[in-house]
Order: sequence, then C-alpha cells, then structure tokens
Amino acid sequence: MKIGIGLPNQVRDVDPTVIPAWARRAETAGFSTLGTVGRIAYPGVMDSVTLAAAAGATSTIGLISNVMLAPVWPAQLLAKELAGIDGVSGGRLTIGFGIGGREDDFVVEGRGPKGLGKRIDADLEEYRKFWTGQPVGGGANPGVPAGTREVPMLFGGMAEASFNRMAKWGVGYVAGSVPADWVAGHFDQARAAWQAAGRTEEQRLVAIAYFALGNPDKGRANVHDYYVVSGEFADLVSANMSDTAEKLRETVKSFEAIGATDLILNPTTDDLDDIERLAEIVL
Repeated sequence: MKIGIGLPNQVRDVDPTVIPAWARRAETAGFSTLGTVGRIAYPGVMDSVTLAAAAGATSTIGLISNVMLAPVWPAQLLAKELAGIDGVSGGRLTIGFGIGGREDDFVVEGRGPKGLGKRIDADLEEYRKFWTGQPVGGGANPGVPAGTREVPMLFGGMAEASFNRMAKWGVGYVAGSVPADWVAGHFDQARAAWQAAGRTEEQRLVAIAYFALGNPDKGRANVHDYYVVSGEFADLVSANMSDTAEKLRETVKSFEAIGATDLILNPTTDDLDDIERLAEIVL
C-alpha cells in the first residue's frame, strides 16, 4: 500500500504560502502522493489552485484530489484547468471526483445542487471530448495544451450509480474519510462493479484518514469545524483523527487489511513539521 499525505488547503484560514513549501517537503520525505480536499464555501485554498502550486513546486510525487466537486464547475472550464495542471506536472495528476451536495458550494449560476448525477454524466462526456482534442465552443479549436492526455479519474460516493460511473470512466474508487471497517463494504462494491464491467486492469482503491501530531487539539477542532455542516459526521471524523504514533500505525494496518492500494493521510493543521513527524512513523 502506498502512503500519501494531504496538503493543508482546507485547514481553516491556512497560510497559502505554506502550500508549495509543504509539497516540496512531502516529496523530500518520500510520500507517494499529495492530496487535496475540495470545498468552495470554506476559508481555504481552492483544490485546483493547490494542485497547480504543488505541481510547480515538485517533480516526482503524485497529485490527487480527494475529492473535487465536479458538478460545481462548468465542464469545459474544469477540463482545461485539469489538463493544464496535469501538463505542468508532467502527467502526475489523478483527479478524484465527487458530486457534492452542500448547497453553499454551488456558486455558479445555473449549476445548483439538483440533478447532480445526470450532470456529472454529461460533464464526463465533455471532459473526454476536450481531452481528446475535439473542438470546443462551437469553433474549430480544440482548446487543449500540447501533450494533453485523458486525466486518470477516481470516483467517490456510495450510490450504485457512483460505482457504475467509476467502472465506466475511472481507474478506481476513493472512499470517504471514515474508519476502515466502514470503508470495507464500499471497496467490495467497487470491486464488484469493476468486475461486472469487464475491467481487468489493476483497480486503485484509495482511502483517506486525518491526522495531527504537533497540535492534536487544534487539529481535532479544525477537522470538526470543517465537517460541522454534516452534523454528527463531524463527531465521527474528529474522533477518529490519528494523533499518536500508535494510532497512526493502527490506521495504516486497518486499511492494508481491507486491500487499499493507497492511503492519503490528510493534515488538520498547517504545521510543516508534521510532515517529518508523520514520515518517521509511517514510511
């Protein structure tokens, strides 16, 4: 199982200058991947901006969103954003998509929080057209940078349509930020959908967990604040945040046991020293 680390872009009132420094130090520490959390209606740094900054600050580490809310974006604008980030990184981007549901994230007129399943299915068709160089905007130009490829996609969600979408379009599944025993059933559904679709290549099964080592109390408060709009779920996530070496090792083992191919450990503070603290424990 590969171990990645999240970027602190959705820590409340994060110092944006930390983002590139965090990316460089995580790459040097030996993590496999840098991840982002996506939410527009929160005082953080947009995941697209964060991924672009991380791409420019690093040269080898993978980049992943877990997850970006696809339906809040106009499809062709997002497709070009992602093509550019992937190009700048030298082809290191994997995009994890979710459909969202919190009304305050839907800030673009005409793209409200209804009909999200149908919208993302239509958007996925647009992404593919864009990434394969078909004309956009009714003109003759494809609009894509040189060397554009189809960006690998992961899909989150718990509805049957989410697993079917993953099997049709994706390279794997990204789970929610819940304990491994909750995730196990979702991984089983993802595997079943993959097999039913006749997919034979290796499937990525990505898990997420939160941690804070330097200031656990602040980290727990931060992650609870981020999820507080989700009611009791905020209590679940904050209670399961890893704050000791022992708990981190238990978390890693629990996700290895259910067959995760990747585990992204998301920070709940922007303490740069937590990168080396984490690496010493889990790498």
